[in-house]
Amino acid sequence: MTLFDLALKNVRRNLKNYGLYIGSTIFSIIIYFTFVTLRYSEDINALAESSQRISSIMNASAFVLMIFVAIFIAYSNSFFMKKRKKEIALYSLMGVRKRSIGWMLFFENMVIGLLSLLVGVALGFLLSQLFLSILLKLMGLEIAMGFAFSLSAVIHTMIVFLIIFFITSLQGYRVIYRFKLVELFHAEKKGEELPRARYFSSIIGVFTLVGAYWLALQDITSSEAWRVLGIATPLVIIGLTVLGSYLLFRSVLVYFLQVLKKRKSFAWKGLNVMTLSQLLYRIRVNARTLTIIATLSATTITAGGAVFGLYYNAEKYVQTNTPFTFMWEGEEQTIDSDVVTFDETIYSKSVRVTYGDREMEYTLLNSTTFVKLAEQLGWENIQEPAEGQVFSIDPFFDERWSTRIDSIQLQNDHYSVAALYTEPVFNVSTMGGNAFILTDQHYDEIATEEQEFQAVQVQDYRNQLELSQELSSKTENFSSAVENYRNTIETSGSTLFVGSFLGLVFLVATGSIIYFKTITEAEEDKAKYAVLHKIGVSKKEMKRSIRHQVGMIFIAPLALGLLHGGVALLAFSELLQVNLWVPILLWMFAYTFIYIIYYFATARSFKQTVLKRL
Repeated sequence: MTLFDLALKNVRRNLKNYGLYIGSTIFSIIIYFTFVTLRYSEDINALAESSQRISSIMNASAFVLMIFVAIFIAYSNSFFMKKRKKEIALYSLMGVRKRSIGWMLFFENMVIGLLSLLVGVALGFLLSQLFLSILLKLMGLEIAMGFAFSLSAVIHTMIVFLIIFFITSLQGYRVIYRFKLVELFHAEKKGEELPRARYFSSIIGVFTLVGAYWLALQDITSSEAWRVLGIATPLVIIGLTVLGSYLLFRSVLVYFLQVLKKRKSFAWKGLNVMTLSQLLYRIRVNARTLTIIATLSATTITAGGAVFGLYYNAEKYVQTNTPFTFMWEGEEQTIDSDVVTFDETIYSKSVRVTYGDREMEYTLLNSTTFVKLAEQLGWENIQEPAEGQVFSIDPFFDERWSTRIDSIQLQNDHYSVAALYTEPVFNVSTMGGNAFILTDQHYDEIATEEQEFQAVQVQDYRNQLELSQELSSKTENFSSAVENYRNTIETSGSTLFVGSFLGLVFLVATGSIIYFKTITEAEEDKAKYAVLHKIGVSKKEMKRSIRHQVGMIFIAPLALGLLHGGVALLAFSELLQVNLWVPILLWMFAYTFIYIIYYFATARSFKQTVLKRL
């Protein structure tokens, strides 16, 4: 039997153990192949200019995914190497040369990699049309895409992953040379010292996280801390968060578990004392792993929640800046009256207003026009300016860095600004963002040339692209809610597509890492559960202990990741001054749901590993 035959036999024998690893790798390959396929897709490249930006997003995302998958595969491979060190030692004890053992491990990993690559590319090819349909749906495009096979995408994907698998195979080849024979035999028995609660570290961990959250939620325009730290502030927040997470798992969690262990009413109930001891015994190693998982979870939740929030509010952004479906400068145009719900001719004047050392151009509207437009847009409690007053419209006003105008001078007359509206009553790109509302009499007294504009509302504005293009070719200074919505939904939809699939890969990777870690520990616990069985402990109690152990490993990083992500998204929504709670909660629910599925799969495998021989 050749080394390659032996490697194939080992792969078949260990296929069940490698199942989740292979499945996670295949999923990563499918996503990467999808991105590369979209990159080489002629249909995507033939889209409009906004879709060309999507190609850049796909390329950048594919690179990030490649780096992350390489780290994940190397990390996962190290777990399986530890699990098989005893087997490797037996080969060496039987007289097999180190070089032969190294080549066998190399062949095994390459076989697993090639198997994953072939299945991943095949499934990626079959699913690429589905993923492309999802992308076009998110972008709001009604385009029939052809089902084409991209040889360039296949070659690109195979080269990238063959390099990754070759490097990880070398990692397996070197195992036999890096450890002594006795170390290989006792690799699975090598444990960690029982950690003791460090009160000082616990206090530092809590204050570090509180400091990171406080800094993240500060107003960047007025915060003294942000002014002192400058552009380094985000890095400081990330550093404090990672350090606080590590100390939380390393010290705070240890302290919490030891407090529970000292409570006799809890500790001596069932197998709780054993469960707590097991968690405390492994906490030193788990602290590093849990910190990585919590950080990855927070990153996924933050990025995904922010992208989903922008997509969720896309129409709101369009309606804010483009309240009327169409607006242009000039005379009326012939439009089918069956689709028109409102049309109005607007007359305005332009003036330059100086306040302080700044001079800006403003649009002037009379109060009659203002009231008519505001009523059409559904404004409530609409008022008109009194004698000597004006109303100000500034859709870009932000009290954090904008200066509010209290009075203005127009052609030697002074007016007090009685009210400020931060929503426009016209399309910003056509008539400008800033405006003053005057009484009809004061408006007529302004000796400035008057301009004529047309404002039109139509039914089902999203599907009026043809009408929008027709009006655009006939008019000047044209703005369209149809075009704005199309551009916004294309950009945010493609970003949501990329963010969602990258988030899924991150989630699969983090869930797999916990799975590998937990199942490795399950192998070490077989003897302990066998002893418990012999002294009469029921399987029901042992299963309960397993659920609690696995649950702690899953719940701790998930809860902290959700907390990190929630604070980050809260800061993001405050920065943009938008309400993102609905999309944030939906995204967190989806993430938690998939994460729970991994918990049940891991707990089930743990039970099968330690209880199948009892």
